[in-house]
Amino acid sequence: MIIKILKHNDVHVRVDCETSVAQELSDYFTFNIPGAYFMPAFRSRVWDGKIRLFNAYTGIIYKGLVPYICKFAKDRKYNIEKKLEYDFLEKVDLNDVADFMDNLKLYDQDPDGKYIPIKLFEHQLSSIIYSIQNSRCLILSPTGSGKSLIIYVLMRFYQHFLFGFGKKFNEKDYVGQIEKIDKKILLIVPTISLVHQMFTNFADYAYKDKTWDVNLNCHMIYEGQKKETDKPIVISTWQSVYKMPKKWFSKFYVVFGDECHQYKANSLKSIMHKLENCPYRIGTTGTIDDTKTHKLIIEGLFGAIYHSVSTKELIEKQQLATLKIKCLVLKYPELVCKENKKTDYHGELDFIVSHPGRNRFIRNLALKLEGNTLLLFRYVKKHGRIIYDLIKEKSAKNRKIFFVYGGTDAETRESVRRITEKENDAIIVASIGVFSIGINIRRLHNIIFASPSKSRIQVFQSIGRALRKAKHKDEATLYDIADNLSYKKHQNYTIKHFLKRIEYYNAEQFPYKIYEVELK
Repeated sequence: MIIKILKHNDVHVRVDCETSVAQELSDYFTFNIPGAYFMPAFRSRVWDGKIRLFNAYTGIIYKGLVPYICKFAKDRKYNIEKKLEYDFLEKVDLNDVADFMDNLKLYDQDPDGKYIPIKLFEHQLSSIIYSIQNSRCLILSPTGSGKSLIIYVLMRFYQHFLFGFGKKFNEKDYVGQIEKIDKKILLIVPTISLVHQMFTNFADYAYKDKTWDVNLNCHMIYEGQKKETDKPIVISTWQSVYKMPKKWFSKFYVVFGDECHQYKANSLKSIMHKLENCPYRIGTTGTIDDTKTHKLIIEGLFGAIYHSVSTKELIEKQQLATLKIKCLVLKYPELVCKENKKTDYHGELDFIVSHPGRNRFIRNLALKLEGNTLLLFRYVKKHGRIIYDLIKEKSAKNRKIFFVYGGTDAETRESVRRITEKENDAIIVASIGVFSIGINIRRLHNIIFASPSKSRIQVFQSIGRALRKAKHKDEATLYDIADNLSYKKHQNYTIKHFLKRIEYYNAEQFPYKIYEVELK
């Protein structure tokens, strides 16, 4: 049996094989969707609850899944013929790459606003080399490991080696040099805050580099900003461009998908599908869902996962702050537990977030902690706003207390981030969706999980907020609040979620202690 893998475009390949093999491949790439039973399409029998990544009729499959096709063939002793395009960057001399990176002058700002020279860590360097050699990949690197610096160096590399940027023109011809570039680089991020943060980070990294200027090179797109630009690098939220026509995406030759674990969503997949002539694809994320379907979709869009480094390794190397986890299990009176025994999940959540004693406990905890604290909640009106008001009411007048949610504009979020960097006891009461992903606050000492969650991605992304090191800050503490409403043999929903989080902590070898607190 022979399986031929042919180029279709830079999103998909076409597999040419016998009908029986195509059916085998279809079965091989067919998976049950977790939770499909609860979806309306499944319950109405319109959909069978499965996802199929290979189309047996057309032979089309994501290009990033070619390694899986090769494994499929090897296991069955089928022959493989690959007729894909040659990638000249695979043969770039690593000595030239090393010289290029040695000449990059990299700087960063400390919390006091002073610019200091920085060097790439070993895991950052290995991620960059792997990306260059493979053209498309998914860099799995923990929050706080410096993914924005990896993206910056790779962007500079592609500008230099792909577009000839920096080879033919001197400093006087700088503007003309940019205008001669007909292919562009697209960086997709999930939030407006991250658009600004990336732009600021790039400006910091290039602080003393006279050959590269962030204002001349980078254009930001978010709500209300123009979509067209002559600048070679576009930094955009996915929400701003996913409805753009395929023609708009044709100018991009390199794409970076930051926080790419979100790309199972149809709107984000549509962006990658429209980039039909974009051969260089780099995804970055700190966490990925452990379900196989999610993993394969992301790998299909970007490429094979590259495990850069673990959080534990970075802590041991003292590149991240030491983490302590204090699990505060709130024990409710027996009568209350009995009354809530038959409550459904949403009813239980409503009861927990509206419980006056629980909210007072969270308020008192936030106020007594030393250092800057991030308190994460899920519901804005019926939980976050209430806790914020409780904290504000009892806090000292000169203490900085912030409330951040989806309706908070990007400039305010960035202001909160920068102010907190210079404070010693600020409290940020923030919705999980806004502050669990991407936001970089180095001087963050404590995190409080005020709302229950069992999402692995959400848990680790949130923890990552506190792990960045800063001046006079070498450790961080997570306060994981759990609610024990169990009655006899019955376990309530949110305590089950807590036990799931304990599994995550054990898997990552995070140290934790459990404390029981009687709640009245």
